[in-house]
Amino acid sequence: MLRIKYLATRLVLAIPTFLAVLTLVFFVIRVIPGDPATAALGDYASKEAVEAMRERMGLNAPLYVQYFKFLGDLLQGDLGKSLITGKSINEQVKEVLPYTLELTLSAVLVGAVIGIPTGIYTAVKRNSPADYLGRVLSLAGLSVPAFYLGILIMLLFALKLDLFPAVGGGDLTDWKDNLSHLFLPSLTLGLIMTASVTRLTRSAMLNVLQEDYVRTARSKGLEERVTILRHALRAALVPIVSIIGIWTANLIADSVLTETVFARPGLGKMLVGAILQRDYTALQSVMVVYTGFIVIVNLATDLLYSIVDPRISH
Repeated sequence: MLRIKYLATRLVLAIPTFLAVLTLVFFVIRVIPGDPATAALGDYASKEAVEAMRERMGLNAPLYVQYFKFLGDLLQGDLGKSLITGKSINEQVKEVLPYTLELTLSAVLVGAVIGIPTGIYTAVKRNSPADYLGRVLSLAGLSVPAFYLGILIMLLFALKLDLFPAVGGGDLTDWKDNLSHLFLPSLTLGLIMTASVTRLTRSAMLNVLQEDYVRTARSKGLEERVTILRHALRAALVPIVSIIGIWTANLIADSVLTETVFARPGLGKMLVGAILQRDYTALQSVMVVYTGFIVIVNLATDLLYSIVDPRISH
């Protein structure tokens, strides 16, 4: 009951945050340089044609009118239509969203599955050659940009070894084709996340391993595996869950570059196209989806906090 109340409180607090971000996005997009009407008609269009296009796009209405119309449509689940193509943005998002979600979730899986065990091992083997190697590799992983690592992985696995396709998103209805196209981009983002998760897991485990209850568990003759996993790791899970939640949100932003490098369909590619075309509606709609996703990730992280450490829900 306390956990449900805690989650409900966090959900209520997320609503004004979501609204504030949407408001900021709406007004920032409209002050950036460029005119959607000119972008749609070309630089050599007449002034009369541009004004007629702006009227048709609804850009001549006062900002507060545009803002409340934006909120009203959003409450009805309508993201609007592209100012440039006139196509429904809801349909465009439905087409590309699965590609971005599968990329993000698979990258998080790679980062957690590799990063947490590596961090635990390097903490247990502190100041050993394995620990030094893990620290060097994790530092290198934090230093390499996603797009550069993606190119290196593409050169190795796609061009040199010819194991996986280099570009495209694959067919969502064909799981083999889809996974083959997903492997390289998810590995790229996953390895970058692995570096951060490894370092934080190692740090959290080193702090916990010095606690009295861990020494007591060892003095009672418990197996080292049981002491590490049942006692030490459980106490270190809160910061680990936190970094995974942060990286889940960060990977949404990193997916923009990764989708560009691997020529994958997704929200990132749609975002870049909207920026280049000065498509206000498409741009703000993609940002709405991004914001909603981050709010959901934060709520899920808060729920995991209360599961890992029930004292948080109190």
